[in-house]
Amino acid sequence: MEQDNGLTIRPSRDADVEPMLAIYRRHIRRGVEEGVDDSDTPEPDDLRERRKNLKSRRFPHIVATINGTVVGYAYVVLFRKRPAYRYTVKHSIYVHHDHIGKGVGSQLLRGLIDACAAAGFRQIIGYIDADNAASLALHERFNFVRVGLLPAVAYRYGRWADSVMVQRSLGTGSTTSPPPPPLSTR
Repeated sequence: MEQDNGLTIRPSRDADVEPMLAIYRRHIRRGVEEGVDDSDTPEPDDLRERRKNLKSRRFPHIVATINGTVVGYAYVVLFRKRPAYRYTVKHSIYVHHDHIGKGVGSQLLRGLIDACAAAGFRQIIGYIDADNAASLALHERFNFVRVGLLPAVAYRYGRWADSVMVQRSLGTGSTTSPPPPPLSTR
């Protein structure tokens, strides 16, 4: 889907891996003292494999581009691995630092919500740094509800940080039962 400002939301491609990694690496380094070892960040082949696995399991993995340049990306993973949680996903959104506050996050979130609902998921969850007022406001605009506070779960910028857990229903949410599983062909 293309917007008036040239912003396009589309499924990610292998060619998007390098710009996605650059965005991610900037996010994890932001505010962290120089010299921090980022060897735990994914390498291009790791991200390509993760992307492939998510897409093969019907999990949306999308990018935002402006004039062909990746300016953000978003994806979902299962909230929990047990089968009872198969209708609930957890999302992540990363926006290039030069494009924060320009609607990229909104369009990525809208794209994820639509893709997840179309895939049959019923709930979408996010964890947001409690100090990230812009992200909290964005999620509220998209009808996410604050469902929990996780005090002091992250240590960064020389202090403990809280996370806010947010949740939103998708499709018919919890008002109807999910469809029955497909019949076995054995």
